[in-house]
Amino acid sequence: MWIWFTLLAAVAQAGRNAFQKQLSQDVPVLGVTLARFLYAVPLAVGYLCVLYQQDTSLEVPDFPLLFYVYVIGASLAQILATSLMVKLFHLKNYAIGVGLAKSEAVLAAILGVCFFGVDIHFIGWIGVLLGGVAIFLMTGSGNLRQLSWKTLFLGIGSGLSFALTSLWVREASLQLHSHYLISAAWVLASVISFEALLLVGYLAWRDKQTLVKLWQRPKLVILTSLFSFLGSFGWFNAMSLNHVAFVKTLGQVEIFLILMISSFIFKERLKLQDFVGLILVVVAAILVVWQ
Repeated sequence: MWIWFTLLAAVAQAGRNAFQKQLSQDVPVLGVTLARFLYAVPLAVGYLCVLYQQDTSLEVPDFPLLFYVYVIGASLAQILATSLMVKLFHLKNYAIGVGLAKSEAVLAAILGVCFFGVDIHFIGWIGVLLGGVAIFLMTGSGNLRQLSWKTLFLGIGSGLSFALTSLWVREASLQLHSHYLISAAWVLASVISFEALLLVGYLAWRDKQTLVKLWQRPKLVILTSLFSFLGSFGWFNAMSLNHVAFVKTLGQVEIFLILMISSFIFKERLKLQDFVGLILVVVAAILVVWQ
């Protein structure tokens, strides 16, 4: 089941990133980041309510202190990760900006093994590393002359922040000891609500003009939030069922969609190394599924 949730997340995330790139042309970084969560809150809360309405025997889980710690950590890390990725849009082309942030799969594997007690076998490591090489090729990162230190640090910083987000989301879900759908739904609603409240409060205090710009672009903001909700729904459920590194490695099939969007919508040329990378993504996905 985690495979289908991951594929849903990958498709939705590719769409969300495309909408965020369009929004970033006229809206500041924090505004674009808020667009990801703003209208996703009622969707997440509504989904949680539907689960309980469909099965009245479901009980509200106990929420230990660690649940709140992980939710807050994941929320802050995701805000930072999204902000850094939006900055990348202005430094490199669409595929490179998103691709550098996809280092999260390899980073999640390393952090998971070192700090979260994750056990990854040899085949799993091969799949994760092949996925990393594929992203390296497809984003054009192999040509170091085209990479500034700023771009590199923003990309790795975004990937690291996304990796921590995913790991803490999984840990928060595991704290609830409920059915994976209920656990993932509570984490989803909690994280998105906290992120939205935090960013709306900050922008209302320091930058009201950004909120006005979002209000003036309802269609693009709603689409960004909708695809963000669908992506988070897929990721959170998948990560409740399997290790983050495997979920994110399989999720790298998203890069295929990113390259198609980059080519057909933003008219950016694809190279031979992009197609080699695509083959490696497929092999990596097969290995982590086999694992």
